[in-house]
Amino acid sequence: MAAAKGTSVGSLGKLTELRQRIFFVIGALIVFRLGSFIPVPGVNPDAMANLIGQSGGILDMFNMFSGGSLGRFSVFALGVVPYISASIVVQMMGSVIPSLQALRKEGQSGQRTLTMYTRIGTVGLSAFQAFGIAVALMKQSTSGMPVVYTPGFGFVLSSVVGLTAGSMFLMWLGEQMTERGIGNGISLLIFAGIVAGLPSAVAHTLSMSSNGELSTIKMIMVVALVLAVTAFVVFMERAQRRITVNYARRSGGQRSYMNQTSHLPLKINMSGVIPPIFANSILMFPAMAATWGNASHQSRWLQDIVQALTPGEPLYDVIYAVLVITFAFFYTAIVFNSQETADNLKRSGALIPGIRPGRSTGEYIDSVMTRLTGVGALYLVLVCLVPTFMQNAWHVPFYFGGTSLLIVVVVVMDFTAQVQAHLVSHQYEGLLKKANLRRG
Repeated sequence: MAAAKGTSVGSLGKLTELRQRIFFVIGALIVFRLGSFIPVPGVNPDAMANLIGQSGGILDMFNMFSGGSLGRFSVFALGVVPYISASIVVQMMGSVIPSLQALRKEGQSGQRTLTMYTRIGTVGLSAFQAFGIAVALMKQSTSGMPVVYTPGFGFVLSSVVGLTAGSMFLMWLGEQMTERGIGNGISLLIFAGIVAGLPSAVAHTLSMSSNGELSTIKMIMVVALVLAVTAFVVFMERAQRRITVNYARRSGGQRSYMNQTSHLPLKINMSGVIPPIFANSILMFPAMAATWGNASHQSRWLQDIVQALTPGEPLYDVIYAVLVITFAFFYTAIVFNSQETADNLKRSGALIPGIRPGRSTGEYIDSVMTRLTGVGALYLVLVCLVPTFMQNAWHVPFYFGGTSLLIVVVVVMDFTAQVQAHLVSHQYEGLLKKANLRRG
């Protein structure tokens, strides 16, 4: 009875820890949503909303990822885009600069230094983007209303300080969600921004259907497309290539061995949602700057840039596809080291049938991973672009585009997997403790 009671109390404690982590994530997301309604001083909210509505295109996507913060010009208007951009730069430099490569090999101490560089880069990018947005907004007006009440140095200073502080807070909040919550905090913040706009997007789509702007057949096709993309993403995210691995284990005397067969699972999409997020973060700022610059200067070449960088346009789609494929290979190379995996297999006495241990195994795993990453990159491009073509043709909200659906589905799957992993870990620890108590 005492042993059973001790085990139940221990299991309850572990479940309490999981519940606290989930509550922390929920609380952090509530803070994120509340902060998205705190405006930067000096902006006319009605004129800002009209400006975003008239601009459309890439600004709608930017506004979606920020949870509507850009349309309200809140302190979270920049979202986590500066942090993502800084991470891209640091990771790319870490692959080509020897000193940063050395830091990557130093373990946690080196990672802390790289994280510091990322934070510094986030501050610089946030300040630069905030300055550019503030200067551009001072020249804007919609329906005879100026977007900025009192243009000048004071507005620029308050915008740079407010937006930079907001981005840094989101970076800190995402890191806290990763450490004290469940899953990748930055991805959860983007997920929360997208989901926050889903109710209004559904209501807008239903109103379009009732007003005759969207026919019943097209409405059914939109729903079918959303369900099909969701099912396809779930299937591809769970897909694996399992490489057979044989372990030689000693079971008795000096010459007695027992062969054990296992598998090395390799995901088709090892990079997750990072490539689409990276690609959008790179395309968003220049397109946004060109859009707002167009309204003030009316230059022909700026109009061409705005048009070309609109989602659904051929140039935008080509650049986006190239960026997604590039970052899929790049990020996979960062998170998965084929030679290191081969060395670990060799040290554990494992080998792939027909492949020599060591360097040959690393080359074989690398070739398999390259082919898988190629398929995964094409899958990401297909999911992100094909629904967008249909969405632009039918003028449904961007929330039903492939990129947003991909992020929502993958983040939900990752979050669910993390919760299940915690539950399995707690159950295993409870069984282990129960076995120790019985031995005692």
